[in-house]
Amino acid sequence: MASIRQSAVPGSQESEEQQRIRFQTELEFVQCLANPNYLNFLAQRGYFKDPTFVNYLKYLQYWKEPKYAKYLKYPQCLFFLELLQYEHFRKELVNAQCAKFIDDQQLLHWQHYQRKRLTLLQEEMASQRALQQPPKEKPG
Repeated sequence: MASIRQSAVPGSQESEEQQRIRFQTELEFVQCLANPNYLNFLAQRGYFKDPTFVNYLKYLQYWKEPKYAKYLKYPQCLFFLELLQYEHFRKELVNAQCAKFIDDQQLLHWQHYQRKRLTLLQEEMASQRALQQPPKEKPG
């Protein structure tokens, strides 16, 4: 993890261990943003009204850089991180129905993706099998 982000506070020096822990903590938190129910939880407790927390969300945008994004298991969290930069979106998340709608849409997207991927894989396997079979001789 040589690409651990340098300290956000100029002049402060973190040990390598502190950098590693901060990296892991921020990675885990950013990935939690992929969960609309967690976003609703944060909104209902007023976190999105706190300017310090909103600034923290802005700071976390560095995760969009490829050298950090490659560590993400749930890349859709970057989409939500981007949406959280907008006050209107943060306000809407207080509504549980909004979070439910987002959760449903996310599930539908995953289901569609899985079906489409399966179809593409099956087509690819069929074409590979066709290429591997020797040509049939015509009786003559």
